[in-house]
Amino acid sequence: MSIKFLTPLCMMLAAATSSPHVLTDLERAVWHVETNQCPADCPKGDGGKAIGPLQIHRACFSDVARPGEKYEDCKTLAFSVKVFRRYMDRYATESRLGRKPTDEDKARIWNGGPRGPWATGKKKQNLDNYWAKTRAAMEARK
Repeated sequence: MSIKFLTPLCMMLAAATSSPHVLTDLERAVWHVETNQCPADCPKGDGGKAIGPLQIHRACFSDVARPGEKYEDCKTLAFSVKVFRRYMDRYATESRLGRKPTDEDKARIWNGGPRGPWATGKKKQNLDNYWAKTRAAMEARK
């Protein structure tokens, strides 16, 4: 097998996984905001309550976990992205929001939980700040 064939094959294999090469702009921005794009073995966040590149809380993981998966799996970027996508598939839906979900909705849900888009008071202010950081990270990549 020649090198010319292996390189495209490796690129296709990488694209078929949840590698950093296939993240959406929103996922990259959340990763940046949460851990400055730490790929693995990231420091725990939120007072030790969140782990991994996307800072996943146990309740978030438990909400979308499949049999055989462990919370510690969230320490890798590939698995963190799977959890993020499952969480969005569950909560950032047109049927829940009454309209097509936006990146802002998804960021608010990621940081504020399923009721993030409807937050009020101090929680809304925190989510406004989170969205501003996430939006800025998305715009910085353009």
